[in-house]
Amino acid sequence: MSNSNRINRHPLPALTVGVMGSAGGVIAQDVRQRVRRLGEEIGRRGYVLITGAAPGLPQDAVLGAKAAGGFVIGISPALNLEEHVTKYHSPTRGYDAIIYTGSGLMGREIENIRSCDVVVFAGGRSGSLGEFAIAYDEGKVIGALTATGGVTDHLRGIIAIMQKETAAVVTFHDDPVHLLDELEAIYHQQILPHYLKTIEGHDPDGIPEPG
Repeated sequence: MSNSNRINRHPLPALTVGVMGSAGGVIAQDVRQRVRRLGEEIGRRGYVLITGAAPGLPQDAVLGAKAAGGFVIGISPALNLEEHVTKYHSPTRGYDAIIYTGSGLMGREIENIRSCDVVVFAGGRSGSLGEFAIAYDEGKVIGALTATGGVTDHLRGIIAIMQKETAAVVTFHDDPVHLLDELEAIYHQQILPHYLKTIEGHDPDGIPEPG
């Protein structure tokens, strides 16, 4: 039985996988294909894909996830749909829900990362670097899809320069399926047991506030 099947059998919400990366610039076709393959695999495994509702590589992941029947959430910097489309020129295709934060591009990064159980980076520029810094500082499980250029191909050096230990676990692979396998294994071994312990004795419907 795969780790994904074991995870999905537990009484927890679906695993959320963030894909962060280049929203513009020159992106090689093979990189776009691998990120789309990553999205397909996220959808096929029954996970929820989360992106910053941005064009470029994040949108490639969205289209891949939807092609595989996946569920996709976008965390938008905009205040509403009008701003999402006219100010940020952000995509709408492929999303099951778009959360409008009204926080702008930089403010949105925090909500974006905190909404994910694991985060994958591909390519990336300054925005992705900021998202990586948040994910690393907050101890996330992080995957780097290597040979995609941009910030992602420099993450080993960035981590070394920072000289800061956090609870983050970072894994690297150039194959999207193998990378997701590794992230799934880390989640299953290090994160899931803590979550399961946390919900012991928990009322799944919550406790009503006192009158």
